[in-house]
Amino acid sequence: MEDFGAHDALGLAELVAAGEVKPEELLDEAIRRVESVDPRLNAVVIRCYDEARRSVAAGLPEGPFRGVPFLLKDLHLGTPGVRTTSGSRFFADYVAEREAELVTRYRAAGLVVFGKTHSPEFGLTTSSESKLFGQTRNPWAPEHTAGGSSGGAAAVVAAGVLPAANATDGGGSIRVPASCCGVFGLKPTRGRTPMGPEVGEGWSGMSAMHAVTRSVRDSAALLDATAGPAVGDPYAAPAAARPFLDEVGAPPGRLRIALQTTTWNGAPTHPECVAAAEDAARLCRELGHEVTEANLEVDAEKLREATLTVISANLRATLEDRAAVLGRPFTQDDVELATFFMAQGAASRDAAAYARAIRVLHASGRQVGHFLTRYDVILTPTLATPPLPLGALSLSPADPAAYLAALNQTIGFTQLFNVSGSPAMSVPLFWSDAGLPVGVQFAGRFGDEATLLRLAAQLEEARPWADRRPAIRAA
Repeated sequence: MEDFGAHDALGLAELVAAGEVKPEELLDEAIRRVESVDPRLNAVVIRCYDEARRSVAAGLPEGPFRGVPFLLKDLHLGTPGVRTTSGSRFFADYVAEREAELVTRYRAAGLVVFGKTHSPEFGLTTSSESKLFGQTRNPWAPEHTAGGSSGGAAAVVAAGVLPAANATDGGGSIRVPASCCGVFGLKPTRGRTPMGPEVGEGWSGMSAMHAVTRSVRDSAALLDATAGPAVGDPYAAPAAARPFLDEVGAPPGRLRIALQTTTWNGAPTHPECVAAAEDAARLCRELGHEVTEANLEVDAEKLREATLTVISANLRATLEDRAAVLGRPFTQDDVELATFFMAQGAASRDAAAYARAIRVLHASGRQVGHFLTRYDVILTPTLATPPLPLGALSLSPADPAAYLAALNQTIGFTQLFNVSGSPAMSVPLFWSDAGLPVGVQFAGRFGDEATLLRLAAQLEEARPWADRRPAIRAA
């Protein structure tokens, strides 16, 4: 097990298939790694070690990841017998009655689920901090955020606890922590992976489920294992031409790449984030791609109001449904400060406002789609700021105005692709002068993860990142 951290998830599965290691040995090593570093990270908030051992003892399916330990994000993904808190005290003892379809597919692929990682309350901010579980720390600099809302997942992958972990993304929540922690994070096309059975979509189609990984090929193979609609899903992404894993290593051709370093919401871009995108542009040119500076413009104020309307409406519905189960109304003491006021704001918006918000989201998606008829890929910084200090993005902020400014810097490049439903990825190609990861985002056409995966694999080969070591790392 001394070289556990040298393998990606497919590599670990290959060891199991060859008989060189047993699934129970991988699970024991993953548990040891969690317990060795999590006191410093606070990334794994729910442990289900006994359940995992029972699943291994019962026999695992012959999937592509047979025997590989895996962590779920503590948000949405129901697992009977195990809590799903969504980072909220209001759901602290919630246990789903049915297993999420995505979890069922993970298990069918041979993955061994043994815990859940930290998410802020309902995934509403871009740092994994909550009153329920505290703060998840960045393995590269523990006084800084690991990002969010999949910060716990990105932290354990960066720290070498696991090569891959489940993540979700409603406004950047895969890509933001991938950037903060120096790992690879792909947000797939809307409808590529299932959200059910509890819901048909998240945040009116803005949310997507997938993973953060150390290697590009793991991300592709995980997508192969989980992609496709479940029975009764409201819609599905366009079918892929071939397995996503086949795209890894395939020539991407000469891509037309649009470079943009100004945010869509008007938040200022830190010079090191500009430098990261420009550095990636130079690398892409060296690899034979055509990179052109361009600006995709949207109505930032209309988009801000529309996304706030949709998210707050979904949030209030969630809180009201939980309150009905508990037999009492929700109060400010049940949730974080920003959560409460967002839910209160939903009460002042009527059904017509929600319908208009959906129209704005769809119109913005068409703008992205038309822009990508002229380009194959859009290149931006992932965030408009390097990883911020812990506390700056807390949902119970001391300074609400400062919190909103910080939040806008973290979603200023990412959220638009949740609105459009386009696939987008954060690639770890740059580190700041202070030694903090600064990710670079590439977004593609709706349904075209293939182009992104080809490009990501090419970038991974040209500038490998897997051997970079943060300050906090399992050994």
